[in-house]
Amino acid sequence: MTQAPPSPLSATVVRSYSDEVLLATQRDLAAERRRIDAQAAIVAAEVAYRSRRDLGYEGLAQRLGARTAENLVQQVTGSTSREAQTMVRVGELMAAPSPLDAVGSAVESGELSLEAAEVIRAGLGSADDTVSSSDLAGAAEDLLSHAGTLTVEKLAVRAREHRAMLDEEHVADREAALRARRFLKITKQSDGMTRLHALLDPESAAIVVSAYDSATSPRRGGPRFVDPDDMARAATLVRDERTTEQIAVDALVDLVRVGAAADPSILGRRQPAVRVIVPERDLRRRSGSARIEGETEAVSIHTAERHACSSGMVPVIFDSTGQAIDVGREQRLYTTRQRLALGVRDGGCRHPDCDRPPSWCEAHHINEWKRDRGRTDIADGVLLCRYHHLLVHNNGWRVIREGSEYSLVPPRTLDPAQTRIPMPSRSPLVRQLAG
Repeated sequence: MTQAPPSPLSATVVRSYSDEVLLATQRDLAAERRRIDAQAAIVAAEVAYRSRRDLGYEGLAQRLGARTAENLVQQVTGSTSREAQTMVRVGELMAAPSPLDAVGSAVESGELSLEAAEVIRAGLGSADDTVSSSDLAGAAEDLLSHAGTLTVEKLAVRAREHRAMLDEEHVADREAALRARRFLKITKQSDGMTRLHALLDPESAAIVVSAYDSATSPRRGGPRFVDPDDMARAATLVRDERTTEQIAVDALVDLVRVGAAADPSILGRRQPAVRVIVPERDLRRRSGSARIEGETEAVSIHTAERHACSSGMVPVIFDSTGQAIDVGREQRLYTTRQRLALGVRDGGCRHPDCDRPPSWCEAHHINEWKRDRGRTDIADGVLLCRYHHLLVHNNGWRVIREGSEYSLVPPRTLDPAQTRIPMPSRSPLVRQLAG
């Protein structure tokens, strides 16, 4: 038996606990929370009963200005919408007889959390012509026998597996129902950022999660690599200054860009059109700001210059009076044939620490096309992935050419001597020709 913790606990008191007492206290508090949550769920179910639809505007929630019982519970408890819904659903499970009576009893006794009860309820579903009440009761008993050793997430998977075994005839229907719930919402924030909110069905999630794992697994304790190329890529990714989440979003942007270019049928055009609006004087003196059409936040001149390099990006340049003097010309962009030649010559991103293939890269003008009257020639261009293209334009790096050799020149703030960093081709053909 462990000694009951003092009330209220303080960080100072807890710091003095032994490991055994610390974990025992955590378990005791979790048990107490489950008991309190069970009582809250019973009350929430009563709120729902007094707000039932047949009462109309005389219902409890409606009389108090809440749209639903869940909304009222959320307001009273300060919980999230999801937590309020869970309280109501599990409370209703305890209030009325059902094949899942054992689940309700486990919650009421404090043995099972509301979250665990909800995933069992949602995963097993209800009795119908195919799945009998006794089948559901048996499945619930089996899940309860393992609930103490499974996380809520694993318990949810196990519950869905039980339903699939009991009702193989309707697996396709459940798959279609999950797929029908998929969505992607794009929301512009007041700070200039854009938020993505999405829900993926299992098949879509398998594709996206696999890509996410491939892009980030070395940073998240992924599998050990035996292949030398995989080991080198993993080492490079571990050294990357970006956070794991930033690597993931950059990979997503690259996948969208590459996918749109590879399959025109997806978007109905070769690439998404992005217009950069910039005053001519700011572009000439390399200071000031530019705008991306459709976005509210200003971007730097470095970003405008980088977009001027990229295929499919059209700079719209204005003079001091607001008159458009240049809406871009296709001649400044590398043609498909030129990009093919760059891909064969460079073998991918020319940055020495990168392994992105040509299809993931943008064509970078060594001499800025607008400011330095740079030519759209193969010799004056190199392939850079989007991340390293950003690095060159936004962080003061330069690419220079001497004959057929290319080098990176760091900014003086990083290297006062500006020591050149070779950018060898990754193309086996070019290495073979070079001997």
